Amino acid sequence: MDAQAYEAVIGLEVHAQLLTQSKAFCGCPTTFGNAPNTNVCPVCLGMPGTLPVLNRNLVEFILRMGMATNSTITGSSIFARKNYFYPDLPKGYQISQYEEPMCSNGSIEIEAEDGSRKNIGITRIHMEEDAGKLIHDAGSGTLVDLNRCGVPLIEIVSEPDIRSPREAYLYLWKIRQLVTYLEICDGNMEEGSLRCDANVSVRKKGVSEFGTKTEVKNMNSLRNVERALEFEINRQIALLADGKEVEQETLLWDADANTTHSMRSKEEAHDYRYFPDPDLVPVCVDEGWKNTVRAQLPELPSHRRSRYLESLGLPRYDADVLTAEKEIADYFESATAALSHLNGKQRNENAKVVSNWVMTEVLRVVGEKRISIRNFAIQPSRLAGMISLIQSGMISGTIAKQVFEEMLTDSDEAKAIVGKKGWVQVSDTSAIEQAVVEVLSANQSQVETFLSGNEKVFGWFVGETMKKLRGKGNPKLVNEILREKLNAKHIS
Repeated sequence: MDAQAYEAVIGLEVHAQLLTQSKAFCGCPTTFGNAPNTNVCPVCLGMPGTLPVLNRNLVEFILRMGMATNSTITGSSIFARKNYFYPDLPKGYQISQYEEPMCSNGSIEIEAEDGSRKNIGITRIHMEEDAGKLIHDAGSGTLVDLNRCGVPLIEIVSEPDIRSPREAYLYLWKIRQLVTYLEICDGNMEEGSLRCDANVSVRKKGVSEFGTKTEVKNMNSLRNVERALEFEINRQIALLADGKEVEQETLLWDADANTTHSMRSKEEAHDYRYFPDPDLVPVCVDEGWKNTVRAQLPELPSHRRSRYLESLGLPRYDADVLTAEKEIADYFESATAALSHLNGKQRNENAKVVSNWVMTEVLRVVGEKRISIRNFAIQPSRLAGMISLIQSGMISGTIAKQVFEEMLTDSDEAKAIVGKKGWVQVSDTSAIEQAVVEVLSANQSQVETFLSGNEKVFGWFVGETMKKLRGKGNPKLVNEILREKLNAKHIS
């Protein structure tokens, strides 16, 4: 089997659960984790005689996403009924959009690891409501929780422009980044706030016609999307190489077994018998409404990244790490602003030192504890206060790391912790000079090595002197006095 002779054709359908306080067409809360079947009412339960009322925030959230992806936003769109039977769909249909979606013809740019850029087209972004949830319990059978019924979603449907599992990963990562920056979805794939279905087919390279596609569901992480696509692409290539045909079907991804299982034959649009919902009027969005939403858009990640590079002078790596998530970028900017307030320097002068602390120590702790930076114990202003102590000479960089660890469990400001622990840096030149003299006197052979031209020994002397001063010596003064004493020996 020559896998290199084939190429994949992939399109993703991404559902983002919106951060509205109430459901799409009723006033029920959207709170995750409440007791089963408590976030429900006659409307979302599909009781006879009830009428849906559109949530205005649903429209404003989809407008944000449409604008962020440079989509065409229609002035008037309609809702449709998507008809199918499933135990967690009490109405027997799902309110969605079909012929006239709110947004179309957009795109998202991805950047590969080699720096190359590619636009992935977006066919449509439309509004719809979610279905409920089935819970398969071996002891109780299948249980139905309808809390999620009617929760507002947007569905983002890509063009079949994706050619590899890695491109799919990068595209989905960019979608997640956008919805969190726009504050319309929390992007949590494990809780189902962001869900992805993949349509995938393979064809011989150079062939323009599409192959038979399958749809892969149940992928609850970015990595699982990549793994599932790798498996499915290889499975289809193996079938074609053996002279067999790929069947059009819907597959479930089993992450534990690293394989897919058939769920059902793949549906087409006509299977759902779409027709306009008679209970909902068209959604009309005029220029005034668009302009209001556009004015409220936050700074998008690509713009923020460019600003970090151009205005703050950060290296590309720093800018990529800091802007990956909105909350990390917000933390960094707050800490930088606080440090500038303390030392009077411009933000671009403080940006790199703050970036170093955020990327190394802050994100290390966040990763180890598996927490959001929102729940990180050291607020941006406290981090800035600690950095200012280094800049003022009160503490050394080595002591600062100890202060940082203390601040994780002690709510006091860095200066107070330094005072309590007796960690104030030694800047008394007489004390440092005494330590230097003692180190040089006790290590005559190393002194001779240095005087013979081995400059590397100087660092060893610095370390020994700092040990004498219990790590609290002012590094600049230690270096200056050591250099002065050694040069004097050289001259003599």
